[in-house]
Amino acid sequence: MILKKIIVFSMMICILATTFCTSMQINSYAENDIDLTCKSACLVDYNSETMLYGHNQKEHLPIASMVKMMTILLTLDEFDKGNLTEDTMITTTENASSMGGSQVFIDPYVEYSAGDLLKSVVMASANDASVALAEHISGSEKTFVQKMNERAKELGMNDTYYVNCTGLPAPEQYSCAQDCAIVLKEVAEHELYHKYSTIWMDELTHPSGRKTELVNTNRLIRYYEGCDGGKTGSTNEAGCCLSASAKRNNMRLISVIIGASNSQTRFNECTKLFNYGFANFESKNVVDKDIPVMNLKVNKGKTENVDVFVKNSFSIITKKGSGHNFEVTYENPEKIVAPTKNGDVVGKAIISQNGEIIEEIDLIVKADIDELSLKDCFEKIVVGW
Repeated sequence: MILKKIIVFSMMICILATTFCTSMQINSYAENDIDLTCKSACLVDYNSETMLYGHNQKEHLPIASMVKMMTILLTLDEFDKGNLTEDTMITTTENASSMGGSQVFIDPYVEYSAGDLLKSVVMASANDASVALAEHISGSEKTFVQKMNERAKELGMNDTYYVNCTGLPAPEQYSCAQDCAIVLKEVAEHELYHKYSTIWMDELTHPSGRKTELVNTNRLIRYYEGCDGGKTGSTNEAGCCLSASAKRNNMRLISVIIGASNSQTRFNECTKLFNYGFANFESKNVVDKDIPVMNLKVNKGKTENVDVFVKNSFSIITKKGSGHNFEVTYENPEKIVAPTKNGDVVGKAIISQNGEIIEEIDLIVKADIDELSLKDCFEKIVVGW
């Protein structure tokens, strides 16, 4: 019985030791290199989604106006679906125009373009413009917020719950640094977002002719090399927050700061994370979805050969000087049979690192190839004769 207890105790010690080592591993690169004072932070590689640094990255915290990143994402989704264009005119309401906090002072019961409202949210963190977009897209802010939470679940943001589309204080509303990085990654994939996020100063012209000056709340887009997007947030309960994205060469990083003591500190600490990432890591694009990986013969097709692509690009990030140690192998037939359609799967790419499979990606064709008809076959015989 005593021996049994000793064995159980030893197993528990091993488990605890393993858990401790695993949790430390997330921060091991940056543990002694980055001195942060904020409540929560993380640094993520955009391409591989690898977390390079984490500090309380899953802690539930208020995030102030960084909530608007989901508002922006749902608006961009509407552009993708064709439901909105930059010239779509949106009629505002009394409710939208009455929002406090950061605002661009929109008038009620007049029309603004969707482009101007989106620009006001992206640049100036405008609460009134956020609600105007939400009401137009979903009929009410309440219904829009339901969509925000649904989208969060789709993205695997399991430590986020939205109550409004603005980030104005609400006791039940929370998120975490890791989830903020996830939503910023989705937003950063849209060219339209970068059209507005990279503007330092602009103005909004109201239907009445009066003008409101717009200044980008994300100071880093002007003062940090490569920064081209992000979202600030600040309330008494949340402190000063910032999520930002910066790209240098082929590597894009996402940095999130929650609960900094003041505005300058959030920018300083975000800069520390970026500096650490760009100085110590490098990204290797292993396979690119836009570059063919092979060319296959087509049996019974009007085209004799077809290029084959990976369905998705894949990158690996490593510490500089450590080497990549990866290998790509392909499982595919020697030839494919017509007909084919754009997107047909014809095999898979297997990516291994240090002998361990880390990713499998479908191989696809991007061409519609019709099958040879009897007439086509006869003509080929005649030509060959």
